[in-house]
Amino acid sequence: MTETLNPNQRAGFAAIIGAPNAGKSTLVNRLTGSKVSIVTQKVQTTRFPVRGIAIEGDAQIVLVDTPGIFTPRRRLDRAMVASAWGGAQDADVVLHLIDAPSHIASEGRDGTPADRKSAEDTETIIANLKATGTKVLLGLNKIDGMRRDTLLALSQRLFETGVYEEVYMISALSGDGVDDLKKRLARSMPAGPWLYPEDQSADVPVRVLAAEITREKVYLRVHEELPYSAAVETTSFEEKADGSARIEQTIYVERESQRPIVLGKGGQTLKWIGQKSREELIELLDRPVHLFLTVKVDPKWQDSRALYAQFGLDFDV
Repeated sequence: MTETLNPNQRAGFAAIIGAPNAGKSTLVNRLTGSKVSIVTQKVQTTRFPVRGIAIEGDAQIVLVDTPGIFTPRRRLDRAMVASAWGGAQDADVVLHLIDAPSHIASEGRDGTPADRKSAEDTETIIANLKATGTKVLLGLNKIDGMRRDTLLALSQRLFETGVYEEVYMISALSGDGVDDLKKRLARSMPAGPWLYPEDQSADVPVRVLAAEITREKVYLRVHEELPYSAAVETTSFEEKADGSARIEQTIYVERESQRPIVLGKGGQTLKWIGQKSREELIELLDRPVHLFLTVKVDPKWQDSRALYAQFGLDFDV
């Protein structure tokens, strides 16, 4: 909380929804100016709403970076999608972010199955918004290098669905257009005192954030060989007397054949993952970190109530 009461202060929640890989995490990181959500080549890397905190003038915007909304098939999928819609329902303003190039490609220009899947997920979101009568902002992302007439045509087609109040064309990666979007989000915040201290950029339990950082490193290193069948749990987080932190984590894979992929020859891959994760944790926590990683095979890790609880997901959805 701030020390003095500012009558002009505003604070509230802005949810960012969209199909997997629309760029939601990159946008949250851009808006907050810090890394609060992991970004990898994989889709569906965000498994729980991350509250990033952005400041614009007198407004504090608490950003809810939701998991990608897609057609769920497994228990984890259902929990992630339910979490995404839950984050949107509780927000003061909702931004629907769309990967513009993929959406264009899905309409017949160099279309690929992946592009068509992204467009299908987007249509599912639009249908849900129509059914609930929810009006949201539209963000067309990844516009770098796209023709303006192509973007305007796409914008018009989507706006005609009737679920969007305004359209913003942005590049979360380069920052183009993001300032205007940030100002719009700030105007949507209700009047009231700030919800978090001015210097805080995220509201994520440190055990969870530590696990997500390591999971990012896993996918950065073995994204070609390893599918989405991996999770990281922080099993121990101990504050030492010398000011350092001792962290133990377990990397779960579903099959025995996946364990050597994470370990690497002579344990070199796991060593790289641990080193990169430790470097980021040291910077994040501003203290020495002793990180210990274990790789465990558990075909049913996606049915673990403890893991769902760690990420704030509903196991029984």
